[in-house]
Amino acid sequence: MTVNGVSIDDGFAEAFPMAGTAIQITAINEKWALEAARSMTGFATSVIACGCEGGIDKVLTPAETRDGRPGVRVLFFSFDAGGLEKQVTTRLGQCILTSPTSACYADFDSETKIDLGSAIRYFADGWQISKKFEGRHFWRMPVMEGEFLCEAETGVTTDGVGGGNLLLMARTTAQALAASEAAIEAMRKVPDVIMPFPGGIVRSGSKVGGKYKGMMASTNDAYCPTLKGVTKSELTPEIGSVLEIVIDGLSARAVADAMRVGIKAVTDLGPEEGALRIGAGNYGGNLGPHHFHLKDLLP
Repeated sequence: MTVNGVSIDDGFAEAFPMAGTAIQITAINEKWALEAARSMTGFATSVIACGCEGGIDKVLTPAETRDGRPGVRVLFFSFDAGGLEKQVTTRLGQCILTSPTSACYADFDSETKIDLGSAIRYFADGWQISKKFEGRHFWRMPVMEGEFLCEAETGVTTDGVGGGNLLLMARTTAQALAASEAAIEAMRKVPDVIMPFPGGIVRSGSKVGGKYKGMMASTNDAYCPTLKGVTKSELTPEIGSVLEIVIDGLSARAVADAMRVGIKAVTDLGPEEGALRIGAGNYGGNLGPHHFHLKDLLP
């Protein structure tokens, strides 16, 4: 099928369940809230090698934060709540506790909880103070700059989804990048999703396993333009560059919404400036229970 000259594959993106959470990071101004958020979400592109996947959901106005200061909402995902807690609390202690003027609050409510301030309160060496306010539990910890305030716990969802994706195929790298950037700009307006790779885009898409022992993933040779003549390629002769966008969300609906607006942005751009073709990565339906069919997401 074709939309505005862009070919849409009759296929689906295959995604899998993940545990996910959201937290607010606030600071004296937006600059320092973003500094803390970027530090905390660094090296969080793939749960396979990084232990979690994380990114910035949105910048928050003072009217949207718990303490009336500028803030940033960040999302994190991992295979289970235990692994998620380990990653979030380690990053909290190294990247938020250390960042000037920062504070940290839960931004997802559920019966299942993981620690935030409760996991790092002992850094205060006995000077930490437990406070409850409006039914919420906080820890106050003295630091050299003043005081670090952190909510004790945050909620976790087991309905998170990781691995929604789009493959954007173009004549040139510049066109593939233009299509990807247009999609990312649209996707970032969708709540409850992140695109965890650098700038939201990944050039080294992978397949499960590989020829070398112990490899969990390896290059997706079927979509590598330089291998068209030597492997079972999924690319037609005019495709010279492929970029992928991976989407994680707190729900399947959020991932579908992000994919939908991303596809529209690419088709609106058209094949002369952007992608010739849109596809999606899957593993025959055997890896994950969430199947996002492109035909169902067309604008």
